[in-house]
Amino acid sequence: MGLNVSVCSWFTTLTFWGIQRLTPNEQPKLMTQDPQNVLILNSTEIKLLLPMQECIEIMSDALQDLSRGEVIQPLRMVVRPPDAKGVMAMMPAYRRGDESVFGLKAICFFHGNPAFGKDAHQGCVLLSSGETGELRAIMNASTITELRTAAVSAVATRLLSRSDASNLAIVGAGVQARAHLVALSSVRNIRRARVVSLNPNRPKQLAEEMRNTLPFPIEPVSSVQEALEGADIVVTATSARQPVIKREWISAGVHINGIGTYSPQAREIDSATMASSRIFVDRRESALNEAGDYLLAAEEGLIGPENIVAEIGEVLLGQKQGRTSNDEITLFKSLGLAVEDMACAEYLFRKAQSENIGTWIKFNL
Repeated sequence: MGLNVSVCSWFTTLTFWGIQRLTPNEQPKLMTQDPQNVLILNSTEIKLLLPMQECIEIMSDALQDLSRGEVIQPLRMVVRPPDAKGVMAMMPAYRRGDESVFGLKAICFFHGNPAFGKDAHQGCVLLSSGETGELRAIMNASTITELRTAAVSAVATRLLSRSDASNLAIVGAGVQARAHLVALSSVRNIRRARVVSLNPNRPKQLAEEMRNTLPFPIEPVSSVQEALEGADIVVTATSARQPVIKREWISAGVHINGIGTYSPQAREIDSATMASSRIFVDRRESALNEAGDYLLAAEEGLIGPENIVAEIGEVLLGQKQGRTSNDEITLFKSLGLAVEDMACAEYLFRKAQSENIGTWIKFNL
């Protein structure tokens, strides 16, 4: 049954903070009957519209907005059916201000997908008006996740690694390994990259695939210890539940990006490494509730909340200090945030409109 705004003196709508009552003058704007056009962007279109260098700067701005309190993001909700092959995560966010927006990523994670040549992340990012709630866009979440995760690591690496860091080690040879090779070489003069994986063929395939794309050699290696030898930038991009790197394998002055896990029960980094590092996060609340790398080391009594030095946004804003010496180990624990997906979606929406890219559908017909 429709609502007749002409006889309704007040209209009530839910907000993040409770109930908001709108005056009659505001009602017609919210109850517009204009056709609702929704933008659809596929993977190819997203990659065309969002080059890595641009994505890095978008992520820098988004993390600063988060630390300034300009966006609202609850913790992700994860559905873990005991008999399912994967999980589904719901990641909402809201940005205040002019032309406010809601963002929601609905993403499934199936760790067995790479064996079938599929991305482990499958889903969509929704962008909605913060004024009317109308859906504005539906975008491929796999590609946004691929790009923004690597871009956030690049922001952290630019802030925290030594300026002369040039030897890169990547544990894992999937989608994120490829994206991180591009992203990290955008912020540091990489001279060599070593890649290791449980499947020894995948680093070889990755090296061959990117042989003519990057100006430095990519060396497939057979062990994590060999990959880490002499590395001053490390990326862990696995679906491991137990640590894949050990403190004794890590050189002084290294910077680590731990990106592969977001479950309280799983970790890629051993407790000794966590205890030896200055720890930075994308968001404190998320790390304290979701990061197994932190939580499992904390359960062992080796670290606590005081060991989290800062959010990356706080370092970007100059509120907290990043690297303080050439010999210290810095560690960025990345969980992936809804505000990052929302920032990408906003940028993609505007750029797609200006460049006439994507497919528009009539959503309310």
